[in-house]
Amino acid sequence: MAFLPFYESIMNHTLHIVLVEPEIPPNTGSIARLCGATNTVLDLIHPLGFSTDDKHLKRAGLDYWQHVCINHWQNLEQFLEHHDEKNLFFFTTKTKRSYTAAPFHSESLLIFGRETKGLPEEILALYQERCYTIPMQNSNIRSLNLAMSAGIVLYEALRQIEPR
Repeated sequence: MAFLPFYESIMNHTLHIVLVEPEIPPNTGSIARLCGATNTVLDLIHPLGFSTDDKHLKRAGLDYWQHVCINHWQNLEQFLEHHDEKNLFFFTTKTKRSYTAAPFHSESLLIFGRETKGLPEEILALYQERCYTIPMQNSNIRSLNLAMSAGIVLYEALRQIEPR
């Protein structure tokens, strides 16, 4: 598998969904399908918790894989070194700032952590002013599904940047 630190934009926008060490194949497959539907780039930060040959990953993405621009990064540090901080938007349950307050733009990088642990604490501390959450009404629910969260945030970003 080749690691691609650079990409060519083939879309009207260069929004990215960034998954940091995803663990559950169907989530990543569903997010890949979402990226294909919206011409959004998918960045996968390794190590992954599964093989990209996983049947559940492929099933969730159906037969759309050839329509998705996917970049693979060896680790989060490599990814961050190659991107401007002003484009970074981190999503976590460990903040009160709503995703609707994020000033998304056409080069936004929407960064989500692992399903079981979220983003690393040191990243949240370093970028605390760039962290956002999806508010939930029920305090008994810890978090939303990763694919659902990515969809909610992505469509808010698209709403903000697409001409009306």
